[in-house]
Amino acid sequence: MESLSCFKAYDIRGQLGKELNEDIAYRIGRAYSEYLKAKTVVIGGDVRLTSESLKQSLAKGLQDSGSNVLDIGLSGTEEVYFATYHLETDGGIEITASHNPKNYNGMKLVREKAKPISGDNGLKEIQQLAENNNFPEINKRGSYEKIVILNEYVDHLLSYINTNNIKQLTLVINSGNGAAGHVIDAIETRFHRLNLPINIIKLHHFPDGYFPNGIPNPLLPECRADTARAVIQHHADMGIAFDGDFDRCFFFDEKGQFIEGYYIVGLLAESFLQKLPGARIIYDPRLTWNTIDIVTRNGGQAIMSKTGHAFIKARMRQEDAIYGGEMSAHHYFRDFAYCDSGMIPWLLICELLSLHQKPLSHLVGNCIKAYPASGEINLTLKQPQQALKKIEEIYKNNANLIDKTDGLTMEFEHWRFNLRSSNTEPVVRLNVESKGDITLMKTKTNEILALLGGDEL
Repeated sequence: MESLSCFKAYDIRGQLGKELNEDIAYRIGRAYSEYLKAKTVVIGGDVRLTSESLKQSLAKGLQDSGSNVLDIGLSGTEEVYFATYHLETDGGIEITASHNPKNYNGMKLVREKAKPISGDNGLKEIQQLAENNNFPEINKRGSYEKIVILNEYVDHLLSYINTNNIKQLTLVINSGNGAAGHVIDAIETRFHRLNLPINIIKLHHFPDGYFPNGIPNPLLPECRADTARAVIQHHADMGIAFDGDFDRCFFFDEKGQFIEGYYIVGLLAESFLQKLPGARIIYDPRLTWNTIDIVTRNGGQAIMSKTGHAFIKARMRQEDAIYGGEMSAHHYFRDFAYCDSGMIPWLLICELLSLHQKPLSHLVGNCIKAYPASGEINLTLKQPQQALKKIEEIYKNNANLIDKTDGLTMEFEHWRFNLRSSNTEPVVRLNVESKGDITLMKTKTNEILALLGGDEL
C-alpha cells in the first residue's frame, strides 16, 4: 500500500509530482465520495497552474464513485464553503495551496453545511481509502456541471454591513495575483450600483499562477511593501492584502503600517457587539487581553478555544457564537456557516471607519498601546515538548494563571505569554503581550527566547 504524504493534520498539501499529482487527486475524489456517500459535491480551484488539471482529476474520481459534481471554477476557499451550504450539497473541495511555494498544491475539504474535515474527523479515513486504492464498482456514474454562484455570494457578503453607513473611502486592495480579483470586481460593481463613495485602487489584481510579484503571503514582511507604498501614494484610508485563496485578509492603516491580526479581532468583535449586544465571541489563546477587554466593555461574552479552524468552528457551533477570530488573520462568522472569510472583515472595517469617522490608525492605536504584543515568533527546536516543560518550571512560582488549553499559557500581573508547539514540524511558536508596557513586553520576549536557546534544549 502506497503511503500518501500529502495528507496533513488539517488538509491536503504536497509538492507537485510524487506527493500530489493527477492520479492521487483522482484517488482522493474516489475516497472522499466513498467516505461521505456524497450525492453532490461542490469543487473549485485557485490560480495555480496545476489547479485546473488536479480539479478535473478530482472530479473524475468523484464521478466514478457516483457523486454529482458542481464546478464553480476559479474561486477562493470561502466560495466553496458558501456554495456547499447555500446549495445544501453533501460537501465541497477547494484545490489550493494558499500561500505555499509555487511547486506545491493541495485541497481543503468540507462536508455538509461546510463542516470541516480534518485529522480528527474524517481526513485519516479518506487517506486510508485513497492509499488502499481499492474502490467498488458503481451502478451509475455521477454528472458534471459548471455553475456560477458569484451574485448570491456577493449578496451574502454585503448583508454584513448597512450600506447606508458607508462614507467616502479610498482603499488599496492587493489580490497578490491570487484568486480574489473577480470577487473584488463584483463587489466594486455592486458599490457603483448602490452609489457608494468607495474608490478601490487594485494592486497585483489579475490572477496569475506564475505569481510574478511573489507568493501571496502578507504574513511575510517582504510581501507587504507594495501594499504599504500604494496606500501612501494614493492617500488611501486603508490597505487590504489577501493570501492566495483569500480566506485570510491583512490590513494596513492610512500611514501604510501593517496591523497585527490580533488587533483586528478586537475591532470585528466590537462591530458585532454594537449590532448584537451580549453575543458570544470566540478567541484563541495566543494573544487575548485586548480581545477580552473589548468584548467585556461592549457587553459580550469572550470564550477561549484551542487554536485551529476545526477547533474554532466546533466551539462556535457549540456556543452559537456570532464571531470568532484568530491572530493569524482567520475570521469566522456564524452566518457564514461558522466558516472563515477574508472578504467579510474588510467590509465590516469599512463600515467601522465610516461610523467612527476616524482613521484606522486611531481605531487600533489605543489597543496597541494598551496591549503591546510581540507578534508570533517561530523557533525550530529539536525537543519542543521539553522546551515547554523547562519554561513552565522556571516561571510557575510567579504565575497568576497556568493554562494548557493550547500549549502553555502563563499569566502574570502585567504580562503573559503563550508557547505552543506545531502539529506538523519541530517548531515552537511564542507570543508575548503586556499591559501598556512595551519595554516589559520586549524584555520578557527576549528573556524567554534566551531561555529557549539554551544548550540543554
